[in-house]
Amino acid sequence: MIALVAALLLLGIMLGAVVQLPLSVSLVACAVIGVWLLVFAMRERRARRH
Repeated sequence: MIALVAALLLLGIMLGAVVQLPLSVSLVACAVIGVWLLVFAMRERRARRH
C-alpha cells in the first residue's frame, strides 16, 4: 500500500513539473510510473488469490 501511495505522489509531482521538463522526459517518467503501478496491481492480485 505504501508503494501505491508513493507512486501516486510521484505521479502528482511529475504532473506538476511537466511544464518545466522536456516532453520526452515526461513521457518516459510517466511510462515508468505506469509500469510500476501495473506491476504492483498484478502482485496484489496474485497475492489475494493465494
